[in-house]
Amino acid sequence: MGSILNYILLGVSLSAPVGPVNAAQMEKGIRGGFLQSLSVGVGAMLADILYMLLVYLGFYHVIMIPVVQSFLYFFGSFVFLYLGIESVLKTRTLTRASMTTVAPLQGLRYGFFLALVNPISIMFWVGVYGSVLAKIVEQGEADHLLLYTLSIFVGVFLWDNVIALLSSSLRRFLNDRLLRLITLVSGMSLLGFGIYFGYLGILSVL
Repeated sequence: MGSILNYILLGVSLSAPVGPVNAAQMEKGIRGGFLQSLSVGVGAMLADILYMLLVYLGFYHVIMIPVVQSFLYFFGSFVFLYLGIESVLKTRTLTRASMTTVAPLQGLRYGFFLALVNPISIMFWVGVYGSVLAKIVEQGEADHLLLYTLSIFVGVFLWDNVIALLSSSLRRFLNDRLLRLITLVSGMSLLGFGIYFGYLGILSVL
């Protein structure tokens, strides 16, 4: 039981650091409520599951090839810069009345795509889950692999609920000015990640 709790806490700690997915969850939650925020988090979690599956199947060797890493950095940079510019430009005319409700399925797709193109997320899960696999095998607990993996995702899901609850609770304070500010901060955050990934991409080819 103690091991399961440890892996749940690992899932929470892996999700807690501020990143593009957490920023998107906060924005969607404040603008659209609990379900919109949660759907983004669940979509990102599906991308995490995909990457963990690739690690389990041994594809991490491909991901760690330098030319592949460079491509991931530059592609991620392009996507985040595009989304960031789009978000910043939107702040000029955005009002509460102009907002459209995003269906949970759209939130799932958005969260999945956001996590899928995040190069840090890719390499992070490769490193973390690769280490988890090695530890489980080393301790002779390979038969508990599925249980421990599910425990990690229980922790991730718990954190998604915390973010969704927190952001949706802030909706009552939402007005046009605050909405534009939130969208601007979210856009600048995406731009920042885009510039950072572009910088890492340039370093990787030097």
